[in-house]
Amino acid sequence: MIPYGRQEVTQDDIDAVVDVMKSNFLTQGPEVERFERAFADAVQAQHAVASNSATSSLHLAYLALGIGPGDMVWTPPISFVATANAARMCGADVDFVDVDPDTQCMCVDALRIKLDAAKSSGTLPKLVVPVHFTGRSCDMAAIAALGHEYNFRIVEDAAHAIGAAYQSKPVGACEFSDIAVFSLHPVKIITTGEGGMATTNDADLASKMATLRTHGVTRDPALVAGPPPGDWYYEQHELGFNYRMTDMQAALGSSQIKRLSDYIQRRREIAARYDKMLVKLPLSRPPVETNDLSAWHLYVIRLTDDAPPRAEVFAELRKRGIGVQVHYIPVHTQPYYNDMGFGAGDMPVSEDYYERAISLPMFPTLTKADQDTVVQTLSDILTRG
Repeated sequence: MIPYGRQEVTQDDIDAVVDVMKSNFLTQGPEVERFERAFADAVQAQHAVASNSATSSLHLAYLALGIGPGDMVWTPPISFVATANAARMCGADVDFVDVDPDTQCMCVDALRIKLDAAKSSGTLPKLVVPVHFTGRSCDMAAIAALGHEYNFRIVEDAAHAIGAAYQSKPVGACEFSDIAVFSLHPVKIITTGEGGMATTNDADLASKMATLRTHGVTRDPALVAGPPPGDWYYEQHELGFNYRMTDMQAALGSSQIKRLSDYIQRRREIAARYDKMLVKLPLSRPPVETNDLSAWHLYVIRLTDDAPPRAEVFAELRKRGIGVQVHYIPVHTQPYYNDMGFGAGDMPVSEDYYERAISLPMFPTLTKADQDTVVQTLSDILTRG
């Protein structure tokens, strides 16, 4: 089976983790701080806060921005459920903004129209969460301009996008957002096994997220009430969580991030080769890169009307050892959100995309021979008869 995604773990990665296992720290310690600094430097942000998952990082980001009951959070339906669920975990309400038909990122025109309607009805969002789908940045400058006009905060769901660039700056630099959140799951660009990272240029937001990830507890003498009686002293200021990353995970991340540019370059090469090899098949390929650089976490094709049904193509590819996947089932069609009144027909662009989408294998160690097998198998299925 050729999977749609696969991590690479080198001997350097293993040695880094083993070194931690021989040290005095296994849980959150100096390696976490080292990884946070390396990550912040990589995306040109002032601060980075690590956690045990991107879902946790989204939850921390929303809470740090004061999202809670009675607030409205908007996000696109083409994402994993965690983007919306993290808002529900804060007690907030969720609504969806349809995607651009070419990129499947949040559609700025759809957002503007929805904001105008919400202003009239008094239901404007407090937070908008654009998703950098497949590693391609949303039009963040346009979204930020709307944020200033309609007074909402912005968190970038950059789970797919470490190593991507927008307007010549790394995604995560937060020029057009309050916080950006990344995933470090094994199928992503770099991995810590499980893990998440939030970047920001706001020291107060970084401090808030760091406190909330550790039970709401602080040992910082500048934050406790009065002189601490001893080094053992700590105070709980808020109801927080155990969302900490371990030093073992952080050591793996610090080792992996050294290869970030190599991973992105290899993903670009694979994407460019797919573009050439798939040109005559009954499908649409991802839009070409312009001035912005995608991280190419995913390579998603969409079947055209003259192709066999998606379910048939998907099943046959899996049967022949090609581990394709679909990203994603539109969040608003999930039963949990159906119970809130959302359903089929609400987001027509997202729903049309979903009916046609298949993610092909995409990972840095994908060989040319394996890629040839993927394309030949897909071609056989799409052109038979």
